[in-house]
Amino acid sequence: MPAADPATWEAVEQELGDLVVDFQDLNDDLNYRRAQAALGSLVQRLNLTPREQAGVEDALQNLRGLIDKLENTVVHIAAFGLVGRGKSSLLNALLGQEVFTTGPTHGVTQVVEGSHWQVSQDSLGEDTPDLLRVSLKSLGQSRIELIDTPGLDEVDGEDRAALARRIAEQVDLILFVIAGDITRVEYEALQALRQASKPMLLVFNKIDQYPEADRQILYETLRDRRLQDLISPDEIVMAAASPLAVQATPQPDGTVAYQTVRAQPQVDDLKLKILDILHREGKALVALNTLMYAEGVSAEILARKKQICDRIADDTIWNATLIKAVAVALNPVTVADLVGGTVVDVMLILNLSRLYGLPMTRPAALKLLQQIALGLGGITISELVITLGLSSLKGVLGVSAIATGGLSLAPYVPVALAQGGVAGLATYGIGQITKTYLTNGATWGPEGPRAVITEILDGLDEDSILNRIKDELRAKITP
Repeated sequence: MPAADPATWEAVEQELGDLVVDFQDLNDDLNYRRAQAALGSLVQRLNLTPREQAGVEDALQNLRGLIDKLENTVVHIAAFGLVGRGKSSLLNALLGQEVFTTGPTHGVTQVVEGSHWQVSQDSLGEDTPDLLRVSLKSLGQSRIELIDTPGLDEVDGEDRAALARRIAEQVDLILFVIAGDITRVEYEALQALRQASKPMLLVFNKIDQYPEADRQILYETLRDRRLQDLISPDEIVMAAASPLAVQATPQPDGTVAYQTVRAQPQVDDLKLKILDILHREGKALVALNTLMYAEGVSAEILARKKQICDRIADDTIWNATLIKAVAVALNPVTVADLVGGTVVDVMLILNLSRLYGLPMTRPAALKLLQQIALGLGGITISELVITLGLSSLKGVLGVSAIATGGLSLAPYVPVALAQGGVAGLATYGIGQITKTYLTNGATWGPEGPRAVITEILDGLDEDSILNRIKDELRAKITP
């Protein structure tokens, strides 16, 4: 397309610049400031350790981008469409300059000479074309970013839907570009993008290629039949981003030569629609869209954090289980078994509370252990009887071993394994109950501790856990 003359470019730049200045006033809006505070609080609550940050670097980068979006009042507008529908030409026409061009600039930021537009490309993966962004910086730190996405038919199936969803979640306004009757791929993509609940304009581009009558028939078909359930008539805009025109040039010999040239873009209606949406819904767009996307990103990070915490918690519980099992198995004194076992359980609760960011004091941990014991009810009584009985037998066998020169150690080992296994299983259950309690924010929930404890115990494969404890215990206490 021909470069716009300076006056035209200055008018376009002034128009968009005035719009961005208008968005600067959002910083004085109470709801906008609340959105900033909410996002800051959300990020602060994540409180990730270096280990927890591993694997969620992209999500964290997205959150940092959202903070920048609110602090600098960034409005994102993305163009979607198949290859050849004129997305890049349309964005260039809106800018008044040919900024969206292809070239070997992957991963490199460049400043376009003679303009205030900054161009950058973001990699979306090895087999996916890059995402091209153009930013207009205005007064202060406010700016508008136009995003040219890969052609929908350059990405296959599920990847296409995921890419569309990923980009749509981050932008404030979607321009869906077609160049005629809509195809199945376009229709499915449009349906997916609608799920993002973002303002959208369907841009019927390249209208210069259709006679007026055909153009009107296509428009009415889209409006009344194809897209009746997806797009309102007010959201359909016709444009010609890079129209062709026949130019007659007189020749020296008196003849006239005709040639096809690029005419002025026909995007005024689209520009007015965009300006109207941003003026009308700008405050809600920037604040609400940012918070909605931030909620999804933080949920992803918190899920990762919980996954890591759960894995560490399970390791901590199992270590405590074995420590208690070994201590009980090797100790012939019943009272020492009970006291030592309580110490292990309290230390386990303290360690888990620190892991989940809800540190307890020793008295609080002991109180929680008592709550769990009460919730266990009759189970602890029967286990206590078994433990006491086995401990007494184990004590007798231990003394006999000394008197008989070790001949009674053979029957001692299975008794020790049995008692250690029961003690270890109890600690394992206490650990899992404590883990659930802490995951719920140190509360039992509306149904109380007994319901939570019963549900957890019902889900334990006691035989499998007991056998595993005995196997590891046998390896530790037998020569």
